[in-house]
Amino acid sequence: MEKHNFFGKTKEDAIQKAKEELQEVEENLFIREVGESKGGIFKSKKVEIEVIEKRNVIKDIKEYLTNLLKEMGFSVNIEVKKSEEYPKFIIFSDNDALLIGKNGKNLKALSLVVSQYLNKELGKNYKFNIDVNEYKEKREKSLERLARKIAREVKVSKVEVKMDSMNSYERRIIHNTLTNYKGIYTESEGEEPNRCVIIKPKED
Repeated sequence: MEKHNFFGKTKEDAIQKAKEELQEVEENLFIREVGESKGGIFKSKKVEIEVIEKRNVIKDIKEYLTNLLKEMGFSVNIEVKKSEEYPKFIIFSDNDALLIGKNGKNLKALSLVVSQYLNKELGKNYKFNIDVNEYKEKREKSLERLARKIAREVKVSKVEVKMDSMNSYERRIIHNTLTNYKGIYTESEGEEPNRCVIIKPKED
């Protein structure tokens, strides 16, 4: 990842130099203070900062992902979708099923590896989303349909239904889908990794 180092009498002074040289506003920069020299009789104090341009981070993630998957034996093409919230990296590979894994296990592990890499490089959390051939989007829509189907059955039968165990991301989809659904309510039960959602009838 391309990094730039700047020095100043204060951190603010160093940041100003970074903005001028890179011709960017501060909001578009990741800034990390590297160190501070105390100075001496003939030397003034200096603050050093490390700067990464946000526009280069997306490009670096795509490159890192491509190289990582290539080393793992996958032939991939990565499409980047930018949104106001965070960038989304959609992977198209020669073996989507293996890359996704059972219930998205391998995809989740891949996201964790990239997240750890970014934390090390940036010194802070960076929000992003990795998907394989729109798997997450398709899975989300499938869970929403399932949640509404079960909710209708529970509302009529007045008998609660315990769903299969899911990860926290999938449970959140179920809860959010049924938040305003009349006649039922949802609860999570059990311990990870066997925690699940129970859809229950609501008393009138």
